[in-house]
Amino acid sequence: MKRVLVIEDEKDLAELLAYNMEKEGFQVSLAHEGTTGLEKALAEKPDLILLDLMLPGMLGTEVCRALRRDRRTMHTPVLMLTAKGDEIDRVVGFEVGADDYIVKPFSMRELTLRIKAVMRRLEVEEPVRDLLSVGAIAIDKQRHLVMSAGQEVELTSTEYKLLLYLAERIGRVISRERLLQDVWSYNNAGDTRTVDTHITRLRGKLGAPGDLIKTVRGFGYKMEEN
Repeated sequence: MKRVLVIEDEKDLAELLAYNMEKEGFQVSLAHEGTTGLEKALAEKPDLILLDLMLPGMLGTEVCRALRRDRRTMHTPVLMLTAKGDEIDRVVGFEVGADDYIVKPFSMRELTLRIKAVMRRLEVEEPVRDLLSVGAIAIDKQRHLVMSAGQEVELTSTEYKLLLYLAERIGRVISRERLLQDVWSYNNAGDTRTVDTHITRLRGKLGAPGDLIKTVRGFGYKMEEN
């Protein structure tokens, strides 16, 4: 049974989320404050975290940053919940390490589909050690370890999946819509800015070797060795 931690200060909404998630077969725990939520995340190590942006005690952005700094939760998917819908808030959410972003009010069906899409991405495990190198970027597929120019790079689960997807298709141009479908597991292509934001952050984390990820204007991205 997959475990979901809901960090949401609106208690009625948190309980509604828990009720619906449990109906879908998830084991759910709740926290109503940022600091408590972080402590629960580090102690329980859930399979996914639903994280509100505006929290008492510690903002959701700070919670997310702390999760990404700790090895126990650095790869745990985080789906950020917020009443803010401006693009700048979406960008900030991704910059601190969120894997997805959903704006209140939202339907429980949409949220459930988003959660299941993230869970499907996590179910693919490599049975044997497999190393993949593209230029100065090395990917250890079993350990989910990425080295760039000899330095270990800490990536979120979505950033890792995105990098691996491009690296395994070296030289091929992949559309934004295809990336949404195959990396995010969205059946219907949604806001392709999600892809652009993750690519920008991924390049930044990789440093100079991030330039191996090329933009194909008006279409998508590809990865190629210089």
